[in-house]
Amino acid sequence: MELTEVVKILEEIAPPELAETFDEGRIGLILGLEGKVKKIAVALDANTFTIKKAADMKADLLITHHTLIFHPINKISAPLARALQIALENRVSLYSMHTNYDRAEGGINDVLAARLGLREIETLEMGRLGKIDPCSPAELAAHVARVLKTPVTYVGGKAELKRVMVFGGSGFQAEYLALAKEKGADAYISAELKHDVLRAATGLCLIDATHYATENPGMEALCSRLKALLGIEVEFITQPSGLKAVPAPQE
Repeated sequence: MELTEVVKILEEIAPPELAETFDEGRIGLILGLEGKVKKIAVALDANTFTIKKAADMKADLLITHHTLIFHPINKISAPLARALQIALENRVSLYSMHTNYDRAEGGINDVLAARLGLREIETLEMGRLGKIDPCSPAELAAHVARVLKTPVTYVGGKAELKRVMVFGGSGFQAEYLALAKEKGADAYISAELKHDVLRAATGLCLIDATHYATENPGMEALCSRLKALLGIEVEFITQPSGLKAVPAPQE
């Protein structure tokens, strides 16, 4: 299949116009190389590890959520040079679908909401809102950790939670917290929880399930969609998170 045909399908799944303005120039075909696409690799991040894995599995295209180069650069670091070298030597094209895939139907946030078992899901501008069986903050946190297979941290919340908002990636921002409260959410699940957010989130149960674990399911789910749509081999690359839970010291 021609690369242009694959790109057309990807843009139908996650239209570029859905992306945030800061993603301009950072999504789509980041590195397009000539040749047919016979095998696709999918991962959350474009880095030396995933590009090498894609090359080892003889993939012609690596599709990721996060692009290889996010900020403008004046110098090429050794890791970046190595990543580009692997991609070029092995003819691996790179395609990034970021905030457009967050917002898209069946994208990052839809998959996260479904994976966590939310019901009667409402599509918000960026996140998703849904209902759960009534439970305590500790029970919901344990459920999230078990389903997403990740360490979590949580704080706050009333005794019984019924409505949950989810936002894959770094969604602990004032505007999204305000939206969660406006929509009547009891809990908010996202990543990269900071102290200033804690101070502003009175009444909400906040669960930090890590950037990787809240976005990875959406990229994993993309594989089966692409297999069905393209009829070619698609393989998911699992990245090592490096996260380890350390018990608090006893007093």
